Amino acid sequence: MSVRVLVVEDEPLVAEAHAEYTGRVAGFDVVGVAHSATEAARVLGDREVDLVLLDMYLPDGHGLGLLRNLRAGGTMCDVIAVTSARDAEMVRRAVAHGVVLYLIKPFTFPMFRAKLEQYADYRRQLGDAPEEVMQDEVDRMLGSLRVATSDGALPKGLTAERLHEAMDHLRTPPSVLSARELAEKLESSRVTARRYLEHLADVGVVARSLRYGGSGRPEVEYRWQHSTSGR
Repeated sequence: MSVRVLVVEDEPLVAEAHAEYTGRVAGFDVVGVAHSATEAARVLGDREVDLVLLDMYLPDGHGLGLLRNLRAGGTMCDVIAVTSARDAEMVRRAVAHGVVLYLIKPFTFPMFRAKLEQYADYRRQLGDAPEEVMQDEVDRMLGSLRVATSDGALPKGLTAERLHEAMDHLRTPPSVLSARELAEKLESSRVTARRYLEHLADVGVVARSLRYGGSGRPEVEYRWQHSTSGR
């Protein structure tokens, strides 16, 4: 039986991307997409859901608040945090509230798929386990959730440190930059800056558009899709 997934993400384009990614992983089906905590609670009350892909910053509350309310109401579906929040305290709180995996935006499809496959392996081992388990069986099941994934899933030549630097520049208002402008801020070549911008566009974090002006050719600009709240 496929894993039934609810995507909870307030940015419509990002939510669509996460749902599309999920549909590309064998054994997972998206049964709903919610853009707020209220909508997510309603979907969870109406449908059977095995796994929630949960953004931490929602327009009507924090993702952990939603999770706390769900647990209090007896909803025991698993949760993978999908968020830009990188502070250690957020990770600690997420784990304390029962989040099984934590995926930091932006990410590539291979990184996303690896997390879902880790989770699928955990469910598979749990389903095959006897009613009473031995210590080594518990260790093996929980260990399947702790397999490290690396930044090697980034396109060749890109680094996580430089990517986060590019994101920080894009978050700064007016939150729109061309490859030329980002290259100046990164003190890199325009080609390198464009590779980072194209990667961010591919994973749905920035949107491409054309900037017209002057007598030359129009320039591609990249606009940050997330609010400055750190979502």
